[in-house]
Amino acid sequence: LRVRGRLDVEALGAAFSGLVARHEVLRTRFVIGAGGEPVQIVDEPGPVRIRLIDLSGVHDPQARETRVRETADAEALKPFDLAADALLRVCLVRVSDEDHVLVLAMHHIVSDGWSIGVLTRELGELYAAAVEERDAKLPELPVQYADFAIWQRQWLQGDVLQRQLGYWRNQLAGLEPLELPTDHPRPAERTGKGASVEFDLPGDLTAGLRAVAAGTGTSLYMVLLAAFNILLGTYARRDDVAVGTPIAGRNRAEIEGLIGFFVNTLVIRADLSTSPTFKDLLAQIKDTTLAAYDHQDLPFERLVEELAPERDLSRTPLFQVMFILQNA
Repeated sequence: LRVRGRLDVEALGAAFSGLVARHEVLRTRFVIGAGGEPVQIVDEPGPVRIRLIDLSGVHDPQARETRVRETADAEALKPFDLAADALLRVCLVRVSDEDHVLVLAMHHIVSDGWSIGVLTRELGELYAAAVEERDAKLPELPVQYADFAIWQRQWLQGDVLQRQLGYWRNQLAGLEPLELPTDHPRPAERTGKGASVEFDLPGDLTAGLRAVAAGTGTSLYMVLLAAFNILLGTYARRDDVAVGTPIAGRNRAEIEGLIGFFVNTLVIRADLSTSPTFKDLLAQIKDTTLAAYDHQDLPFERLVEELAPERDLSRTPLFQVMFILQNA
């Protein structure tokens, strides 16, 4: 986060301490218990240490910005010890008296994309309250992350678990890996190496996509996903296409304001075998997507465990392509 203007470092520390006191998950460690299973250990609230790095003495602006980026990258690349470390690290880089860069590193086990919005909003209010020497205007949290974890484990068993598993077994039966015609042979083991390509959709096209969604009772996500499935099916010469897609997992009001890891991965499958019109495919995608949402509570790793697909180190199980719409 780039922070312009005068910054009260003491108030910032108080804001982070308040945030960690408020959200138990930010002071949780994960240790291996007697039975070999991970156990959450919630530590008592305490002051948050902000690591300060002063680069104001670097006078060349370009060199200074390079150092800022290198500092942020180094902070992000430090590993976490889940059993011993705080899983939120705070580093403040001073560029000048009125220019700072706040670098936050959180382990994914205690946060997700939605959590960043919660953290940013609450940090702003806690900082303002510290500066103005008043109580923060934040609602009480009805539950903590550990409460959710216990509830999910107790709820997701018996008939509920079998209904969820039954849906996904039927939905993903006979699913084959998606082979895309790439210009390099697939490596024997998957790596994180890759590239990114960015492009913009023209405004009139975006307006047209939204109009299609409105006219068919679907969402922009569903319209884009249907088009993406046609694209993948055409390239792979397949009429059975499955993509992975993340879902926020915040389907209960009590957990909307929590920092934590709630996101799950769903597999959305499309049948192109009848050469459907786009309108028919969109209706199919809508039904499939809504049904997947109704069965979103089964963790993806549990689904893989139960379905036990043949594992291949060169590709991910159940899907090989993800589709994500960041609409927040």
